[in-house]
Amino acid sequence: MDGSDAMNPDPDYSAAYLVLRTDAGDGLEGHGFTFTIGRGNDVQVAAIEALRPHLIGRSVTELCTDPGSVSRALIGDSQLRWLGPEKGVMHMAIGAVVNAVWDLAAKREGKPLWQLLADAEPEWLVSQVDFRYIADALTPQDALELLREGRRGAAERRAELLRRGYPAYTTSPGWLGYDDEKLIRLAKEAVADGFTQIKLKVGADLDDDVRRMRTARAAVGPSIRIAIDANQRWGVGETAEWTAALAEFEPYWLEEPTSPDDILGHAAVRRAVAPVKVATGEHVQNRIVFKQLLQAGAVDILQIDAARVGGVNENLAILLLAAKFGVPVCPHAGGVGLCELVQHLSMFDFVALSGTVQDRVIEYVDHLHEHFEDPVVVAAGRYAAPRSPGFSAQMRPGSIAEFSYPDGAFWAADLADRKEVTA
Repeated sequence: MDGSDAMNPDPDYSAAYLVLRTDAGDGLEGHGFTFTIGRGNDVQVAAIEALRPHLIGRSVTELCTDPGSVSRALIGDSQLRWLGPEKGVMHMAIGAVVNAVWDLAAKREGKPLWQLLADAEPEWLVSQVDFRYIADALTPQDALELLREGRRGAAERRAELLRRGYPAYTTSPGWLGYDDEKLIRLAKEAVADGFTQIKLKVGADLDDDVRRMRTARAAVGPSIRIAIDANQRWGVGETAEWTAALAEFEPYWLEEPTSPDDILGHAAVRRAVAPVKVATGEHVQNRIVFKQLLQAGAVDILQIDAARVGGVNENLAILLLAAKFGVPVCPHAGGVGLCELVQHLSMFDFVALSGTVQDRVIEYVDHLHEHFEDPVVVAAGRYAAPRSPGFSAQMRPGSIAEFSYPDGAFWAADLADRKEVTA
């Protein structure tokens, strides 16, 4: 039941995974993926395969010098764009490819991605952002000024990041399928491990949610923040009633209360549930929807996902929008490798854009990290800054060999067992 919530009761964590190999002779590869919760992988793999012609045969140097050119080429394919535009399966596939390009670029520079971005000239970063559809809220000049201001004190913040890490919160105690005994044990462990915020999934049954919130509050005490996450389960009207029933337990934020596309609905919810904060973004499809959420005053906390939108380039645009509107970004993570990826984006934001970790935390979920070459390290409730070159996206060869579907050793054994049962 890891990953279970009110909208997704049967998660089967998995990912469509790709590798960019080159003939540069340096042995470096770019790795990228799109996390899913099961059967969507077949569709996602087909979408990634459709992008192959835009990559094969390109100059490695040109590709890594200007990842934005890859983003523009993939998004600009008019026939594939018809399936979106800039949303859904194709856009997630583009994000996987673009992220793989950034992984390769960072490895060739010998830097972790957060440092590559933080060291980059503001003018170059602006060139990586697509301002189409968002220039009414954020112009290139706005972005340039934000990035130039963000460089002030960057060296000191980088030293602080390397010394102390970046604040985290954990969802590990709060999956909906866990019984109360497991919730209590994991919640107490989280506090002992230094986390100052946990998150509980809600939205399936109000009586259960009241009981679980009471249980969690008793386990962690009054000083620990408890966020709640409805995973889009409610309509606008019932959200306020449900949140009011949990108010005595002082939820810190309410996450994804309703459809991620309902901008005005989120604005209405925010007015109705205050002072509980409203957070959303892990299923927001692109920078344009993020822009409207900010323009409408619909969110207190902006959540980005490393792979839902079109990769690093579009997440740069979203981070800049959030900085322009003064809204803190608390990324979505968990899943397969999302913690590994999104830490880089928040750390860049701290070092070279917003310059603060005030009311900012990265989600942490404590499973599946063992499959990555450069797994996240969380201690005392904080993410340690990655030091290895790249985007922390590369999976271990043994994990790929064992779990690749349908030919990996795990699946071959599973198929053999099924045949025995049938016989």
